[in-house]
Amino acid sequence: MSTRDVNLTEGDLLKPLLTLSIPIVLSQLMQVGYNLADTFWVGRVGENAVSALSFSWPLVFLMISIGGGFTVAGTVLVAQNKGAGNHDRVDHVAGQTIAFVTLLSIFFSAVGYLLAPTILPLIGTTPGTEVHNLAVEYTRTIFLGVYFMFGFFIFQALLRGWGDTRTPMFLMAFGVALNVIIDPFLILGFDGNPLFGIIGLGALQSQLFAATGFTGFGVQGAAIATVFSRGLGALVGFGLLFSGRVGIQLSPRDLVLKAETVRKIVKIGAPTSVEQSTRALGVTALTAIVAFAGAEAVGTDTAAAVAAFGIGIRLNSLVFLPAIGLQQGIETVVGQNLGAEKPERAEHGVHLGAGLIAGALVFVSAGAYFFAEPIFSVFIPGEPNVIGIGVDFLRIIAPSYLFLGVFRVVSGGFRGSGSTRTAMIFTLLSLWVFRIPPAYLLVAYGDMGVTGVWWAISLSNVVAAVVAFAWFTRGTWKDNVVDSPRMAAAADD
Repeated sequence: MSTRDVNLTEGDLLKPLLTLSIPIVLSQLMQVGYNLADTFWVGRVGENAVSALSFSWPLVFLMISIGGGFTVAGTVLVAQNKGAGNHDRVDHVAGQTIAFVTLLSIFFSAVGYLLAPTILPLIGTTPGTEVHNLAVEYTRTIFLGVYFMFGFFIFQALLRGWGDTRTPMFLMAFGVALNVIIDPFLILGFDGNPLFGIIGLGALQSQLFAATGFTGFGVQGAAIATVFSRGLGALVGFGLLFSGRVGIQLSPRDLVLKAETVRKIVKIGAPTSVEQSTRALGVTALTAIVAFAGAEAVGTDTAAAVAAFGIGIRLNSLVFLPAIGLQQGIETVVGQNLGAEKPERAEHGVHLGAGLIAGALVFVSAGAYFFAEPIFSVFIPGEPNVIGIGVDFLRIIAPSYLFLGVFRVVSGGFRGSGSTRTAMIFTLLSLWVFRIPPAYLLVAYGDMGVTGVWWAISLSNVVAAVVAFAWFTRGTWKDNVVDSPRMAAAADD
């Protein structure tokens, strides 16, 4: 299995970059399927269950964003040490990342479990209602098993730094398949579960229900399925890491935290955690501006504006799956080549990735622009007001897709070099300087309604890409090699 890592420091870069990035895109698609399965089966419980899931998600996503930022440190440290040929250091930093992020997840688990009933009303639940109680139940169950979820994310990040994205993809496929299989049973039990009818086992369903009386856990069952499937995947992943079958071979002493390495993990990971969590807050702020614009504009209503924005954001997330794949692939390319003291090759990798994503998104942009109406009609048929607003959304924002793709790839280059603070600063500028203030000004003082928000988003995509790429060309990121190839393997001992 260790042969699944690709050679990124020698020879042609195009094929290994695609080999590295495509499994990441497929893993992201599986994650979408993962979420859709939960929503589909929870929807069979009722409207309150779906609402509870919706209220819980921002809190869970915030937790994942904060913890996920620290796993990026594992990617960077593993990539740069592999490129430098410091294989003992690879094992060391991998073990340190696992130990530190696991401790962090235990802290999150305790805090999240205790504060869920207090935080959820701030998001919008009403204490004492069924929706609130279900949201608390779901959120607390997720937080009880959050270290299993983080364990899976760590495994993905470490293998990505090593240059192996296929093994995490296969493990993701296993987790998604397991989740899809156990979801309906844990959510609905044996009473009225439509899955038995679909597979022609209605008689067996009746027998099982008569024998057990199990009616499922409802929305909590979705959380249990998520924790169990992620946890099993994490255990398999850690088993592979300790066996050495994936190139990295851990030992118990690698898990003993060393202050110097922990400081590096925090230095690299903390800015990414801030970046990812503020991106989630930025979407919340834009939703509020869209709601304000919908209420103020003549001929528009808040519900239609927010619905169009929500669908548009989900469409954007699908469009940018290739950009995410290339971004994370570029992190590894840059990290390994800087570790191997090949900064020009690292820079070439970023240029190659930017060219690939720009070329692909030109066609995506054209398709979104010319077929905006049928695309939106698929998601919300029979709602001409929402469709009209959504068509404006796509036709204004779609031409800027290639710029956002380039921005993501360049950000991946900064992260791969260890310059996570630079990547964070440009993301903050993109959201809180180039996007949100202009959106508010165009709505409040430009009388542009929701189209003002769409123009602000499009403008921020272009400006952020131009500014970030200009800064990238300065080359200061090339000096930010986290671990020198001359560093002794036992420097932390």
